[in-house]
Amino acid sequence: MYFENTGLENIHVDISLLESMMNKHGLTKEGQWDYERVTYDRKFIIREGTYYLRVFAYATDGDVDSNDATMRVLKPVLGKHYYPHGIEYGEDEEFPEHLIKTCIGLLDSIKKDVQAFEINV
Repeated sequence: MYFENTGLENIHVDISLLESMMNKHGLTKEGQWDYERVTYDRKFIIREGTYYLRVFAYATDGDVDSNDATMRVLKPVLGKHYYPHGIEYGEDEEFPEHLIKTCIGLLDSIKKDVQAFEINV
């Protein structure tokens, strides 16, 4: 399930600031990055299953590996984990309403934090 109109889409921000803001709200990148892209995840284990809120970003300038990049944030997504296949984001998935509200609240908080430092491109 993609979150539309979160206010995060297309924001340009320094990677170290983005990292700090994501960590503040419980999203981590772990090993999910390369020189141009990064994915921040927050795992939710609830009665209905295991879910991941994901925020993707890619470098418009600089290098992720050297922690010296300007990142463009993409559309956040919520997915359900199915063992052993992985995470499904499909339109056919049903997501608990309380989880969706939690994710919207998190994304709104991240947006407010990050927009104060947004880089105008």
